[in-house]
Amino acid sequence: MFDPNNPVPTWSVSTMQRVAQEPTLAAAAFRYANLGIPVFPCAPDGKQPLTPNGFHDATSVARVVHGWWQRTPDANIGLPTGGPTGVLVVDVDVHSSASGFAAFERARSEGYGDAWAWLVRTPSGGLHAYYPNVRSQEQRSWQVPTAHVDFRGDGGYVVAPPSRIAVDGATRSYDVIAVATHVPKPVDAAELRRFLEAPRPAPQRPPAGMPATGCRPEALARTVALTPEGGRNHALFWASCRMAENGLSHADAMSWLMPAAQYAGLPGREIEATVKSAFRIASRLGPGSSPGPTPANEGIHL
Repeated sequence: MFDPNNPVPTWSVSTMQRVAQEPTLAAAAFRYANLGIPVFPCAPDGKQPLTPNGFHDATSVARVVHGWWQRTPDANIGLPTGGPTGVLVVDVDVHSSASGFAAFERARSEGYGDAWAWLVRTPSGGLHAYYPNVRSQEQRSWQVPTAHVDFRGDGGYVVAPPSRIAVDGATRSYDVIAVATHVPKPVDAAELRRFLEAPRPAPQRPPAGMPATGCRPEALARTVALTPEGGRNHALFWASCRMAENGLSHADAMSWLMPAAQYAGLPGREIEATVKSAFRIASRLGPGSSPGPTPANEGIHL
């Protein structure tokens, strides 16, 4: 069980596999509901919700679910993600010209999202990787179009097995292709997003007033403190990289940069995440590289 202290919804690593083996979509939807897992109907062979309020109407009340699928027996099964169901999903997209598999494999090799509970192959040939949710911790849905990877958490939903989608003139199903033999663990969506959005190594110009090489902590901190809104995260990331490349410990860098970035107006969580990301990337690239800043949106506190 993902959460032994909360038996509803009831998940095990084999739950999805067992439900996907039901002979009809109606039977599968009813089984989800009987396990306390809220669902809602989507258009047959599609993803569009059939309920007035979409995934907000999801329920595990058996009579409601039975009524929905009695009216539309071939309705696909919508599954809210995040708090309502206790699962998080990383959606790896596949398009005719691009795929998210390479980005997802890089992330997994770095420890982001490697402890999935089960994997579902989507009708397009992509992947849904399911993870347990953390109770009382909100992780909002997001997209990283450049990586072709999306995250479905609070405020989102996925179409669940054994639903079917029409793709290129053929109808294909969502298939469970693997269940965990390890202990599933939640994915840190904010860190995964930062990793996926991190630019590949390329020459970058430092922020105004920031030294391109060398490391004078007091000068770096002063530049961060005086950087106006719009460039603050850029300056903080760059200063963090300079300190990491010149051998300062993470703790020493934080002692200089936390008060400076707070003076500039950045919130504590964003400062900690940005410095951590910079140290991770700088250590991976090695001395002498020129990583660019994270494109973090200062208006979104991840």
